[in-house]
Amino acid sequence: MQAAHHSLLQRITIDSDVRFGKPCIRGHRITVQEILEWLSNGTSQQQILADYPQLEPDDFLAVYGYAADLAAGCEASGG
Repeated sequence: MQAAHHSLLQRITIDSDVRFGKPCIRGHRITVQEILEWLSNGTSQQQILADYPQLEPDDFLAVYGYAADLAAGCEASGG
């Protein structure tokens, strides 16, 4: 299970030249924070996928894993 978690976290990228170094999804300009805000405001995964076709269902699992690591006080690191 740990290998799967690590594999998912590689979908999260951090680049100081993209969105001020915020964690993003696979090098796109969509941040982990944006995805979590959309979801917490009631937007469904299906609606987000329809609005942002560059996203994939596993990107949501990566966001959840990243957030879980942060909530647990772990050093979350992307790919």
